[in-house]
Amino acid sequence: MKIFITGGAGFIGSHLTDYLLTRGDEVMVIDNYATGRRDNLKKHVCLQIIEGSIANNALIQALITDFKPELIIHAAASYKDPSNWQEDTKTNVLGTVNVIQAAKKNHCPRIIYFQTALCYGLKPKQQPITLDHPLDPANSSYAITKTSAEQFIQLSGLNTISFRLANAYGPRNISGPLPSFYQRLTEKKSCFVMDTRRDFIYIDDLVDCVIKAINSDLQGIYHIASGGDYSIKELFDATLNAMSIQLKQPIEIRPRNPDDAFTILLDPNETQNDLNWKSTTPLQEGIKHTIHYYQKYGIKETYTHLQGVEN
Repeated sequence: MKIFITGGAGFIGSHLTDYLLTRGDEVMVIDNYATGRRDNLKKHVCLQIIEGSIANNALIQALITDFKPELIIHAAASYKDPSNWQEDTKTNVLGTVNVIQAAKKNHCPRIIYFQTALCYGLKPKQQPITLDHPLDPANSSYAITKTSAEQFIQLSGLNTISFRLANAYGPRNISGPLPSFYQRLTEKKSCFVMDTRRDFIYIDDLVDCVIKAINSDLQGIYHIASGGDYSIKELFDATLNAMSIQLKQPIEIRPRNPDDAFTILLDPNETQNDLNWKSTTPLQEGIKHTIHYYQKYGIKETYTHLQGVEN
């Protein structure tokens, strides 16, 4: 297939690119490197890498017109600065509209989109969260703009899949608690954990789910999640173990902020049934692979989608 990937040098996009290249697909990637890394992708005869923003409508129209993809995987997203609402809106909403319109104009029939579980808000009405749970993305600019983009995806009339994701982690991930723990421990800074739990999905399991979707005629909205949750303390302890560190004092556990959810647990049953897919990577194993990547390649910056919550 000819596949166009937005945000292809980022965490999820680069792993999908690597896999698709191994199976013989021709891939074009666009990334502005706001949070993607240049060393995430290696040169390949079947890979074209374009540096640019999906907010640049003329560029997106030209690339998709020239490449004529059979599938667009829309992984690009702005989340670097939670207070930069303009950039979030420009990239996540307007950029998505640009991609949709270019797809329709050039008869690309299918788009796969990645949505955040924050679309359900920080106080879910049920656990685990099912697909019919009300949307309440008012917790951040990132959640608001990603949810707006998902609604444009649904409005497009194209064959689309929107995957609402649990907390994805693994090599190349630079957002969330795991890279922050690694960075602080490496720099011998103090750490603390919040009294919260989250559903963590390892990148290889996520990629496996997306590839199954590509090979199917699936469309609609689905969760990619493990179906179980772990405390942030368990995540931290697994990080210590992977780094062979023993602390002199127990880690401080702080009560969660009033606006934070105790857990955000997504129900993956429909995805498991429709795609015959299941998350299989144990947390300890996934963290071990992730820490090995950080030790080999280093991380200079880490990011959070939320201001004052995940910090």
